[in-house]
Amino acid sequence: MTQQQQPRIGIVIGSTREGRFGDKPARWIHEIASQRTDLSFELIDLRDYPLPFFNEPMSPAIAPAKDEAAQRWADKLASVDGLILVTPEYNYGPAAVLKNALDYAYKEFNHKPVGFVGYGGVGAARAVQQLRLVTIALQMVPVARAVHICMTEFLGVWQQGKSFDDYPHLAQAANGLLDDMTWWAKALESKRGQG
Repeated sequence: MTQQQQPRIGIVIGSTREGRFGDKPARWIHEIASQRTDLSFELIDLRDYPLPFFNEPMSPAIAPAKDEAAQRWADKLASVDGLILVTPEYNYGPAAVLKNALDYAYKEFNHKPVGFVGYGGVGAARAVQQLRLVTIALQMVPVARAVHICMTEFLGVWQQGKSFDDYPHLAQAANGLLDDMTWWAKALESKRGQG
């Protein structure tokens, strides 16, 4: 990132299953984020990176992955200055495909802020908590504020014909998250340049 460029934030859709809900909150946060002038954003769909179950001979902290999809994934991660992970909660944790994607890179995550948009019964609070620990191990900085789309909002949007606009508290939370992402992306800029 140069002085003239805005920090670039990738919004990762953290589920790949058929019929997933994750597209909706990912597009929603992207729409809110795109109105800002302090960051730039892109949607990143894990479906575009069909990573096998992690089976590399070495950790990506030691050697680059050999798998072609993993190499493309690492290149995409290297092109952004931070991430927002949009995650469901399965059995009190994040989707396995998202955890697997986090395991497939290392240095490409270092010194970048990471935020969370969770959805499900308790707004994916438990999945987000686990992801905070995982991302710390990847030398990322999880920002304090997150968006938790709980069961009422989740069912309203998914099954009852409502939109995210019907729940203005979610936009408030989204803007707080994006403010945190801006601050940390700029604060960590010089550290990211050191590798």
